[in-house]
Amino acid sequence: MNSVSRSPLTGKNYELPSEGHREKEYIQDFLCKHQGKPVVLVQGLGFVGGVMSLVCANSVESDYAVIGIDLPNEDSFWKIGSFREGVLPLSSTDPKVASFFENAKKKGNHLATFDSFAYSVADVVIVDINLDVEKSSDENGSLISFEVSLEAFKSAILTISELCKPDILIIIETTVPPGTTKSLVVPIIRDGLANRNLPNDQFMVGHSYERVMPGPNYIDSIQNFFRVYSGMDIKSADSTEAFLRTIIKTDEYPLTRLSNTNSTEIAKVLENSYRAANIAFMVEWSRFAEEAGVDIYEVVNAIRMRDTHKNMMLPGLGVGGYCLTKDPLLASWSKQEIFKSKEGLTQSEQGVRINDQMPLFAFQFFKEKLNSLSKEIKGLRVLLLGVSYRGDVADTRYSPVELFYNLLIKAQCKVRAHDYFVKHWEECSLSLENDLQNALSSEFDALVITTAHSDYRNNLNLMQVLEESSNLVIFDTVGLFSKSELKIIEQKNHLLVLGRGD
Repeated sequence: MNSVSRSPLTGKNYELPSEGHREKEYIQDFLCKHQGKPVVLVQGLGFVGGVMSLVCANSVESDYAVIGIDLPNEDSFWKIGSFREGVLPLSSTDPKVASFFENAKKKGNHLATFDSFAYSVADVVIVDINLDVEKSSDENGSLISFEVSLEAFKSAILTISELCKPDILIIIETTVPPGTTKSLVVPIIRDGLANRNLPNDQFMVGHSYERVMPGPNYIDSIQNFFRVYSGMDIKSADSTEAFLRTIIKTDEYPLTRLSNTNSTEIAKVLENSYRAANIAFMVEWSRFAEEAGVDIYEVVNAIRMRDTHKNMMLPGLGVGGYCLTKDPLLASWSKQEIFKSKEGLTQSEQGVRINDQMPLFAFQFFKEKLNSLSKEIKGLRVLLLGVSYRGDVADTRYSPVELFYNLLIKAQCKVRAHDYFVKHWEECSLSLENDLQNALSSEFDALVITTAHSDYRNNLNLMQVLEESSNLVIFDTVGLFSKSELKIIEQKNHLLVLGRGD
């Protein structure tokens, strides 16, 4: 029997294709039905590429034949199988995602495949694949070292170069180390075409980084948001702009062209490094507030009244997701490895180190407060509310809850978890409760709010349980509860809030 690819959303197994699978004919049949339409190929069907392919299939200006391609392996093939069965291979609180998916099915202009033949028929290729940073950390999450490998990304670009049309437009959306488009992508495409005895002076490469935000504004973060772009030359920039105008409502959200691809690549990692540094900055001030007996939430909200300080961050369990945890490191690596600087971006690296330690501090804070209450952490029954890295998404990649959970397990706590959007927590091999009422009806000694899902806020069932309970330890790591709710909870329970001094 062939290997299978298991959907983490439904648990269904999809058998990997055999060598004799007639995929090329499947693609050709699709193209025959959409003859004359420009073909847009999205490379990568993950959190960015999967939704990007649906946005292209629902273009506001053009009628595209859209192909999404991913690898036929255990990690990725389930997405292709799910798309083909008419089942959306991602969980989202944004109703537009399901609407775009259903509309693409009605139009029949969206196909998911694994066959590289698709590269040979594409007019536009959008690159939306992962480019990871390998971080070495100790058991407490402290960053020891990191490595950046471009091999997988390079292999993906090589595949394009071996099959693409001479006049292809390639748009890089993947977050890459600054300098990658100019020093790696362009030479590979140029050499690949030359090796096939094809003209290598017609292709175009643009860079336009994604700002995708999974959650209630998933689609709008692509279609209704400002976009920055550039090209390897003026022709490439013009073509990239022309394409973006067909999928983004640029009359409301004008495009911004930068002078070259190094500029847009730096813009992406600087954007996320700034946010990561902003979060790291607030960590030490939260600790200060706790020691000084100050509620940092009311302090920050007072400061936010100034227009210049509206983006000041609030405390939290930690930083997660695919971007903020690695982009500062990508930038620092690029500075040294591509641009041959003698030193990296030390402040940006330090911001990552501080943020990686936030779950450890939350655990230590929790443990110390338990000690002050004469409660033993060993054997403590803990219920976690939320495991995804941010509210209202099903994304557990690099979630700060993972380290917090592991520290609880190491301390021999008995841990259960609830999440509205995640059925199986792959990183921790843990099945989750999706019904909050069922989760709250279980026996627990401590309730920890670890993700700010909107349905936890002003939740009558949750508040009723907490109001009727006594002697529970309630640990709010995300500032979930209002002042009035905090007063109710504190009457009979032990309340802990990160950044809130007693």
